Amino acid sequence: MTSNTAETVLITGAGRGLGQAFAALYAAKGWRVLCALRDPARHDGPGEAVRLDVADPASIAALGESLQGVAIDLIINNAGIRGDTGGLSTLEPQDFSEVMTVNALAPLLVARALHANLLAGRGRILANISSRAGSLAEGIVDDDDGDYAYRCSKAALNMATVLLARDFHRDGIAVLSLHPGWVRTDMGGDEAVVTVEDSAAGIKRILDGASLADSGSFHAYDGQRVAW
Repeated sequence: MTSNTAETVLITGAGRGLGQAFAALYAAKGWRVLCALRDPARHDGPGEAVRLDVADPASIAALGESLQGVAIDLIINNAGIRGDTGGLSTLEPQDFSEVMTVNALAPLLVARALHANLLAGRGRILANISSRAGSLAEGIVDDDDGDYAYRCSKAALNMATVLLARDFHRDGIAVLSLHPGWVRTDMGGDEAVVTVEDSAAGIKRILDGASLADSGSFHAYDGQRVAW
């Protein structure tokens, strides 16, 4: 890959939905956009496609190797899956493990694999797309869905944000958890109340103004703070 002087963002799960909206927003602002997805050949949006299967730790490590020497200003850990929503009675160990791997473990492995890239960048921001559903204080307010795996994975991701914020503070890297809202995507469904464009734009506004002082915080796309 060739280097340039533009700011660089890497977005996981950039092939559709919110990830694709992020890619379009940053590309329109002149950023170099690295779209991480399982099948780069199917990429038909803005930015450069790079291969990444977040369910495969070896794929994450390979991404880090392929991007050695590339400065990255912003990483958006956006890739996620929901899994079973039937409650305790339909919970299956394999489904639960898959959701935890993609939603909680993968962002940690991405952070580790691309730590040197963030250090080489100017922005030095790691954004974890979490969910209010993973908040112990607010997660079940007006929300009775039985998605055990998803909720537990996002709660784990929030703790990962807090730990990474502590560990990366000495490097000047800010780490944030962000709630995108109930977004009208394949995961959110047609009844969702927030468009992908509004969610992505709101999150970008937060990231545009983020600094090390915001590290370890949890905000919704509209700027409101979310309780842990």
